[in-house]
Amino acid sequence: MNIAERIYETVKTLPEKTATEVLDFAEGLKAKQAEGESIRKENALAVLAKYRGRFTAGKFNREECYDR
Repeated sequence: MNIAERIYETVKTLPEKTATEVLDFAEGLKAKQAEGESIRKENALAVLAKYRGRFTAGKFNREECYDR
C-alpha cells in the first residue's frame, strides 16, 4: 500500500469536517512547495542575468580542434 492509499484509508474514516481540514492542510503544503520552486527558479535566473552579455564566443573551427 503506497502513501496515497494509506492517507485515503485514514481520511475515509474521519468525520467530514476533519477530512476537510486534512484536505486544506495538504493543499496548503502543495501551494507552499510550488511557491518555493518558483522562488528558486527566479533566484537562478537572477544569477544568470548578472552575467548576460559577458561571454563572447569565437567561431569554432572543428579542424583546429583536431590539430591541438
